[in-house]
Amino acid sequence: MDTPRNRERFIAGAVCPRCSEMDRIVVSVNGETRRCIACGFSEGRPEDNPLPLPTRVSRPAARRVETTAEVVKLVDPASSGKTEG
Repeated sequence: MDTPRNRERFIAGAVCPRCSEMDRIVVSVNGETRRCIACGFSEGRPEDNPLPLPTRVSRPAARRVETTAEVVKLVDPASSGKTEG
């Protein structure tokens, strides 16, 4: 019989990243590891502060480009046929 420290729970709807089988992932009760009972894939819990993913906004080159300001003319569609005066 399993002791409380090594019991595992199934995660409904979870798909294994290796074999793509659904409903074969179990997670340890303390939540530190997950594994697939179909193919043996195993993975520990990710670190709490992972590095941010690089995006087009977070890249240093994207921050160096300065966009010049341009004048914008707002047009009221209700007065498009009327003339001022």
